[in-house]
Amino acid sequence: MITVLVLLLGIVLLLAVVVFFYFVSTQRTLVKQDENCKNALGQIEVQLNSRWDALLAIAKSAAAYAKHESETLIQTITARRQAPVTSAQEAMMQESAIGQVMGRLMAISEAYPELKANDLFIRTMDSVKGFEENVRLSRMVYNDSATIYNRTVRQWPSSFVASMLNFAQRDYFTVDEQQKKSMPDLF
Repeated sequence: MITVLVLLLGIVLLLAVVVFFYFVSTQRTLVKQDENCKNALGQIEVQLNSRWDALLAIAKSAAAYAKHESETLIQTITARRQAPVTSAQEAMMQESAIGQVMGRLMAISEAYPELKANDLFIRTMDSVKGFEENVRLSRMVYNDSATIYNRTVRQWPSSFVASMLNFAQRDYFTVDEQQKKSMPDLF
């Protein structure tokens, strides 16, 4: 009788240890994946800020050609680049704002053909193209990281640990049709 109790107690203790280590392991996995998502989002923010810097340089080079329009753009760029990016939705709002500013800058450059020939303007536009590609790649990395993380958050039995520790799914980057139409063609 005592050996059965000891055996039963040993099995319960072993199960408790296995559950504990599973819980700890899953928590660490969730934290690691969450940090990967945050890192990828941070990379997007860096690229967005670089784009804002390049747009500011373009606006400043346009200042000699269209003083009033460029001052408005410089103020807009300075105000908008201060906004932090802590979610995919905020990053998409930043990208939409960048698209609007790019549209205005392209309109200014069309109105002043000598601006389009300006060496600084040309080099800066080339760097904007590079930043566009970096943002695209960073968004892909983020979406891949979010997919891995979201799978862990949703799959059984890790979903129990995730819900207990308040790990929620992350949003993905998407491009709506309006945003596709509003981005100026830089290429």
